[in-house]
Amino acid sequence: MSTQSEQLVAKTCTPCQGGIPPLAPDEAQEHRRQTPEWDLLDDAHRIERRFEFDTFADAFKFVQRVADLAESEGHHPDVTFGWGYAAVSLQTHKIKGLHENDFILAAKIDREASSQH
Repeated sequence: MSTQSEQLVAKTCTPCQGGIPPLAPDEAQEHRRQTPEWDLLDDAHRIERRFEFDTFADAFKFVQRVADLAESEGHHPDVTFGWGYAAVSLQTHKIKGLHENDFILAAKIDREASSQH
């Protein structure tokens, strides 16, 4: 894990009440440098990463850990999964775009994925 992503992992998601602008595309790109395996999508309004697993059960276990992490952070991704894969999509719905919270959770999910393998 890079030093930059370790800095994100050390942070905690803060409640977003809305009423603030989402990260501008250049700001989102700068944050993405700390989580380089995530794709910046939808005109920099969302990030997504696909994780590969050997079995359906492994994918399910990972999704459960992501769900537990999301609950503890109070920030909830969209997750799809099936045999051998899980895809996680993050954005802050209240601001219809990206916030630092999305990148904090992405870095923590990356840590979960690396600890599973």
